[in-house]
Amino acid sequence: MRRKLIAGNWKMNGLLADGVSLASQVAELAKPRSHDCDLLICPPFTLLIEALRAVAGTPVAVGGQDCHAKLSGAHTGDVSPQMLTDLGCRYVILGHSERRADHGETDAEVKAKAEAALAANLTPIVCVGETESERDSGKTLEVVGRQLKGSLPEGGTAEKVVIAYEPVWAIGTGRTPTLDEVEEVHAMIRRESGLGAGVRILYGGSMKPSNAKELLALPDVDGGLIGGASLKAADFWAIASACP
Repeated sequence: MRRKLIAGNWKMNGLLADGVSLASQVAELAKPRSHDCDLLICPPFTLLIEALRAVAGTPVAVGGQDCHAKLSGAHTGDVSPQMLTDLGCRYVILGHSERRADHGETDAEVKAKAEAALAANLTPIVCVGETESERDSGKTLEVVGRQLKGSLPEGGTAEKVVIAYEPVWAIGTGRTPTLDEVEEVHAMIRRESGLGAGVRILYGGSMKPSNAKELLALPDVDGGLIGGASLKAADFWAIASACP
């Protein structure tokens, strides 16, 4: 059985006091309960140390939102995967659509980062997904398949890599594909990833407390990559509590 993973992507949100408060609230909710899923928060780089302190001793893991493809070197402003591991991070989000759009990241660059993450003992969460025009043109499976082929790391296994499907047009818009559309893409990812039946595939794209239960009940949805709803501890916990 694939264990669900509920991952919160805080994006570029939270000053120090806000971040400590949010991480502490998530930790308090998680601490006294038994869990049917793995829990992960991915704050901005500036909040990683305090978030790690806040969740210490709880089941909540911490991850980065990006990393460089090199383990060290003359790369001003970047953070290496080795640095994330050194802090205590266990995961890193790579190839998010906002990184691909805002920074022009290519599949090859995402793949290089994912391979560096594996070398640093981090679990990469590799993101793939289509734009609205690609969806409307019937190219969803083609686009996602191409991104999968170009972005997944060499040497990755189902135990060491997580994939996140995030339809770009659904992120932060309140819109979601139909359940059948989500399942169609997730099933294709499982077939085409080359990682076998055990790979965890998260759904990202306006998952919230009101739709989490039905999305998480789909056969090939193994958790969620949560954006806006992860900025409220109660909403994040409600999604985690919806895991079957």
